[in-house]
Amino acid sequence: MDVFACARCGALLTAPVSQIALPVHARHCYGHQLLPALMEPGTYAVDPEPSGPPWRPWSEIGVDSAEARGVFAPVGSLSFGEAGAIVVAPGDARGTVLMPERCGGYCMGLDGRDGPNLACAQCGQAVATRIDDCSFWQTVWLAPHAVRRLPADAPACRTISWEALAQGPQGTPPVEQSGAWSPRWEAAVGAALAHLLAASAGTRVAVPDGLVADTFGRALDTLLPPGPPTKNAALGGPGLPAPGPTPDVVLVPRHPQTGKAWQPFGTADIVPLTADVWMHLAFPHERLPVPVTGGMPVGVLRDDPLPLRPRGPFRPDSTVFLATLARLPAVRQPWLRRIYDQVKDHPYARPF
Repeated sequence: MDVFACARCGALLTAPVSQIALPVHARHCYGHQLLPALMEPGTYAVDPEPSGPPWRPWSEIGVDSAEARGVFAPVGSLSFGEAGAIVVAPGDARGTVLMPERCGGYCMGLDGRDGPNLACAQCGQAVATRIDDCSFWQTVWLAPHAVRRLPADAPACRTISWEALAQGPQGTPPVEQSGAWSPRWEAAVGAALAHLLAASAGTRVAVPDGLVADTFGRALDTLLPPGPPTKNAALGGPGLPAPGPTPDVVLVPRHPQTGKAWQPFGTADIVPLTADVWMHLAFPHERLPVPVTGGMPVGVLRDDPLPLRPRGPFRPDSTVFLATLARLPAVRQPWLRRIYDQVKDHPYARPF
């Protein structure tokens, strides 16, 4: 495990934390309500891309410079700020004080518009940005130039094996108590959809029935040309039998700690998917629809609590979809670039 300290005076700024992969919804905004913390307690992640000012519009960047940054389709602007920002849960921050002159916000809290708004309580150096406004996941982003990573006096966290991951908790449910689809699912599927379209080569893709079809099927039907499917997608990963017949595309989990995708056997294209979302798709736990004799065993539907059912069709997040697709070299192909431009121009049209 690690701790982060002020680069100027050495004061500790975090509790002991262990590194995990940056969540796909890290820069994702959602709705008009207060969202929970992005990171689980005791964890941190590093954003490898530049963030914050200065920003340069696409017209000033040029195709070659953008592709050198790993961006292959036009975006509104790109950050030319510092890369490597470190994000922790607000509850894991230590030894910081707010800087009142930098506490701008839009609605219900701080949105980070004025740059770093947390200073080291010991020496006063600006070290981090607290974000807790509506629509934003609650975070503390440590400025990489202002902090140092140090080994913590705590046991190191072992990397979870794929087998243990498959036997662990299910993770984030797809539907919230309100009946709305989970924003984590909308972001995760939006990112995976970009990879799935690239793997489709512009032809129809058949996906398994059930929750996979509920979350991916409508988007594939809308964005790909009509006609019978010419490719098949299937779920693959730890704890699942080998799919048969051999699929063309395999939806696999992305390890929550390392960020690496599970590697299947064979030559199928892989589509990485956030692990806790993949777990629900791979191992659904639908409760029985009717009681059985001998009482009410665990798993039978009851009227309290009511089963979670969505109040509308699933909509992938268009912002995460576009951000992911813009960073795939395949988007330079004319058919996929047309989809990108179509969604960019109409981000709230079906299926988004």
